[in-house]
Amino acid sequence: MAVTKATIRAVNALTGRWAGVVDEGSVFSAAGVWPLLAFFADGATGPARKELAEALGVPAGEAAPAARELLATMASMRGLDTALGLWTKRTLELREAWEAGLPAEAHGALTADPVADQQALNAWAAKRTGGLIERMPVVLTDETEMVLASALTLRTKWLRPFDEVPLYSPHWPGRTDPTLLGLRRRTLLLDRIGVADTPDGHLTELKVFGTDGIDVHLLLGEEQMTPGQVLGAGVGLLAGRHPVVPGTMLPYGDVGPGLRVEKVRSMTPDPPTLDVMTAAFGVTAEHDLLAHHELFGLTTARDTDEGHFPGISALPLAIGSARQSAMAEFGAKGFRASAVTAFAPVGAGAVPHLRWTTTRLTARFDRPFGFLALHRHSRLVLAAGWVTEPKPFH
Repeated sequence: MAVTKATIRAVNALTGRWAGVVDEGSVFSAAGVWPLLAFFADGATGPARKELAEALGVPAGEAAPAARELLATMASMRGLDTALGLWTKRTLELREAWEAGLPAEAHGALTADPVADQQALNAWAAKRTGGLIERMPVVLTDETEMVLASALTLRTKWLRPFDEVPLYSPHWPGRTDPTLLGLRRRTLLLDRIGVADTPDGHLTELKVFGTDGIDVHLLLGEEQMTPGQVLGAGVGLLAGRHPVVPGTMLPYGDVGPGLRVEKVRSMTPDPPTLDVMTAAFGVTAEHDLLAHHELFGLTTARDTDEGHFPGISALPLAIGSARQSAMAEFGAKGFRASAVTAFAPVGAGAVPHLRWTTTRLTARFDRPFGFLALHRHSRLVLAAGWVTEPKPFH
């Protein structure tokens, strides 16, 4: 059961819209949220169903099958671990048709002890993410009737590792120590980098290929571009909406943000090279999805004055909590990222003689930049983020 291109476009579109509300260092996974929204849309009615369908980008009647296809596809991706969990009070009777659409092993029980329930949920999050996320991002109350959660963890090693070097950069706002843990690599593959002309400005995109078909695209925009504009443009590149000039076709000079092409003297007749310098980073984030309820189609669904999900249970339900915890680390040898999303419905040296010349592309990601971690073949974005706190050099 393969996920359709339409579903991938819908998930990536949510990534792009979510990026529009990012204004500081962050990491998030629309791929972790989208299936949960889809299952709720399947059981919703009235305005809540319409809003969820609009946020998903697919009709509500097609949402649950699309979510199952997406989860099955992600489960088959090497380097990616996913899980879905459902916990309900023993007094909550679910509609058989809705429950049958979820994995049978996913269903657990909520007790009358919130402390014990929280510990059990935390243990699930930690186990499903290999300890990268230690706590389930859910607010349990006496009114919590159920919890529907997803966990997503990806790990990849670079096909060619970077060298760790000091990187001096004064361009990080609020940072007192300008010496960062730099990552440097030289390659003959000039098409790993390119420059795109987007409506908001020029964008330099560097593709870092990993094992298991998981890649990370680093995105550096013009200085006036916002995080949302940079990440949104990166999603647009995946969809083919913006023209990209690859490194092999770039002219000489300062051709894009952080990117220069020049002729240099050489001791030997070397082929053109691409020198990359970027900063190692680790970023974590906590997201309250209800703070941007309109983005996720949850405006009506959070209203506890009435129920919105008769397709899930005869008991009136509303969304009382919707949160995501996420992290990402980019280092010399590889990349890893994880996200747990939970919805909790409630009731209601010397210079030698240089004889030859060659072409050198030099790329420096030495100020805040964005990243997209994606599955190479499907182009599904699994995690995205904005880097403002690079790692220091020790």
